Amino acid sequence: MKLAPTLSAILLAVSAGSAFAADLPSVKAPPPVYVAPPMWTGFYAGLNAGYGFGLSSNATTVGNAYDQYYTSYFNQPGWPPLLVAGYGGLMAANSGNASLNQNGFIGGGQIGYNYQWSPTIVIGVEADMQGSAIRGSGGYTGVGQDLYSMGRMMLMPHGTRNSVGGGTIQAGLDWFGTVRGRVGYLVTPTLLVFGTGGLTYGGAWANGNYTSTSAWCGTPTDACYGGMITTPYSQIAVGSGRTSSTLVGWNAGGGFEWMFMPNWSLKAEAFYYDLGSMNLNGSAVAAVSNVAAHMGRAVPDAQMIFPTTRVRYDGVIARAGINYHFNWGAAPGLTTY
Repeated sequence: MKLAPTLSAILLAVSAGSAFAADLPSVKAPPPVYVAPPMWTGFYAGLNAGYGFGLSSNATTVGNAYDQYYTSYFNQPGWPPLLVAGYGGLMAANSGNASLNQNGFIGGGQIGYNYQWSPTIVIGVEADMQGSAIRGSGGYTGVGQDLYSMGRMMLMPHGTRNSVGGGTIQAGLDWFGTVRGRVGYLVTPTLLVFGTGGLTYGGAWANGNYTSTSAWCGTPTDACYGGMITTPYSQIAVGSGRTSSTLVGWNAGGGFEWMFMPNWSLKAEAFYYDLGSMNLNGSAVAAVSNVAAHMGRAVPDAQMIFPTTRVRYDGVIARAGINYHFNWGAAPGLTTY
């Protein structure tokens, strides 16, 4: 049998194949590559700046009038209550709407906490405090006429009073802050689109200056007050008021945040805020005329005007900011190819 030569040939072929395979290039898997993923979970803090646009511009003033002379005259012992004094014209003259347009720059800082609920969902809470230059001013004018008569049926005309009034109102926010929840969706691992809403509070203020001028009796031919007064005259009353308070309301809006490098993000957002309204009460100012002297009565005569202005505080905040994310306890990620 020729078994030995055949076995030798087989062994030689195997050895040659192994040597050829050793000369071929090898393909090996690369080692794991470290990738620092955007870690949204954790605390952050930052700064922001923007602008506030007021929405409700009308500040409504209502004039409440009291005429001291005629009330005293009406209540004098032994005098019949027959004098009819109109107040509607004086009140109308000191009522109106002022357009304030409260706008201005804002700036401040924020802190917050995010929790990445899933690969695409981030929830969190944020609080901020802002300095504010949001403010506005405006004015209004009004006119009115009152009629006076002896007798409740206006049978004996006693004269007229033509009044012109007006005021200038200023109002604004010196500061405000918010505490808001946030819910976001990760469009990409580094781009978060979010909705936000919660509590707003702020330091609101308002002040006003008011003027009222009344011309009595018209012309000398009116024979005012039964002919005892034949010369027209006028009264001028001025008043002012100031108030401030911390108002509390709500907000709602949205925005986006971009993690542009590890631990750093840029954000832009806008939200509507509503802090409600506040009343500004003007001081009562008396202006004594010469009616009492002409009538021969030792009764003080004065117009007292009590203007009340209602100012509303609401608008839209648009701002941009930068945040540093601390990411305490965040674990690094390993990605293999």
